[in-house]
Amino acid sequence: MLYVLVTMMIGFLALTAFVFFMPVFLLDREFSEEAQEHQNPQLDTAMKMVSWFGYMPNSVIIVLGTALLFFLYKYKKEGLFLLSTLISGIISSIVKLIVNRPRPSETLVRIIEKTRQQSFPSGHVIFYVVFFGFLAQLMFEIAAVPKFIRASVGSICMLLIFIVPFSRIYLGAHWLTDVLGGFLLGLVILATLAYLYLKKRNIALHRNEV
Repeated sequence: MLYVLVTMMIGFLALTAFVFFMPVFLLDREFSEEAQEHQNPQLDTAMKMVSWFGYMPNSVIIVLGTALLFFLYKYKKEGLFLLSTLISGIISSIVKLIVNRPRPSETLVRIIEKTRQQSFPSGHVIFYVVFFGFLAQLMFEIAAVPKFIRASVGSICMLLIFIVPFSRIYLGAHWLTDVLGGFLLGLVILATLAYLYLKKRNIALHRNEV
């Protein structure tokens, strides 16, 4: 677990250094051109819907609402860990300020959705990986939840995680390296939260057995 975590962190730091010294990269431009080649109004709407959960205040409302639901069903520990996924937004903002990479410009890509913050890493991708990834894990861990709900929620979470990177590039909000950086950093945060959650859960189970 630690080896995987360190490897992902090294990968993220290496990519961050690369982007810092080379903010405009040919592969990024070529990938964006390919992603936007078959744009149409219907796909525009679909990609906007995929990204909807990651905008403020939507993301905060979703986290608070989901955590409240867990609290109501007496899963307090799980609710607290879901609330802690909001830290991903703080970490994302700090890295964005440090790297200070400009967003894709209208001279290079078609901008369907204009955004304000810096480009690297993708805050949407980080949030989706951390929040929806942790929610998917909870669906796997909590056997008391009906199997249909666990399977449905888990599948939707994984689908959003893997579609949102393409969505951000398609909408002209990010480069390929932005979403890769967001995915790596998101996995680091998710793995850390998952480790802490499982450790606390195992301690609680051990106490109950004693």
